[in-house]
Amino acid sequence: MRLIRFAYQGRSHYGVLDDDVVFPLTGPPVGDFALLKYCFSLSEVQLLAPCEPSKIIALGLNYRDHAAEMRMALPTEPLIFLKPSTAVIGPSTPIVYPPQSHRVDYEAELGVVIGRPVSKVSEAKAKNYILGYTCVNDVTARDLQKKDGQFTRSKSFDTFCPLGPWIETDIADPDNLVVEAILNGERRQHSTTQNLVFGVAALISFISHIMTLLPGDVIATGTPSGVGPMQPGDHIEIRVEGVGSLHNHVTR
Repeated sequence: MRLIRFAYQGRSHYGVLDDDVVFPLTGPPVGDFALLKYCFSLSEVQLLAPCEPSKIIALGLNYRDHAAEMRMALPTEPLIFLKPSTAVIGPSTPIVYPPQSHRVDYEAELGVVIGRPVSKVSEAKAKNYILGYTCVNDVTARDLQKKDGQFTRSKSFDTFCPLGPWIETDIADPDNLVVEAILNGERRQHSTTQNLVFGVAALISFISHIMTLLPGDVIATGTPSGVGPMQPGDHIEIRVEGVGSLHNHVTR
């Protein structure tokens, strides 16, 4: 099932997308919700970021090929950082190149969307708390990351967390998916989640022992090798096998 969030006549709604038909929901796809008795065509609505996370928990150096690319040792436990909810944008919304930076990079990632509150869950039970999966672009001001020596400023600008185009609930094995970034039609990143240092269940368990995860929260599971810069006017596409493609362009 594809769960979406969309705008229609100036109001936002949650819904289910079936082919090109949108079926609105009575509320967010958590707890008790139901389909309403009317529908729209996809062309009538604007897709928004598919969830409204209270936080985005992102992973550093969680792909073996990316760690090798950066000439850094593999972490012995997940290296996490936070992106603010104010960084979230949806499909086709522009990524704004901030004047403070001279290098803004794309980072293609699998996003895990949490479906119900979870705290201190075991790895064996972690997947019971997943609503579904989405595409994430962990946009990064690389020069500021190097300058600051930590991640907060470089990862937190408004528009630096594109999500979408929807949440796919029917993924049998999230630890075996192709993840790609395509810049201006040229493939720049290509790997699979088999290269994750820490898989999806391990990440949920680890993070939930630090902070409570809430419905709609997103875990951005890390990026493979091939990260690189974007420029104003560029078009960036993030693809995750079984999920779909997230398209954005870059502007000043």
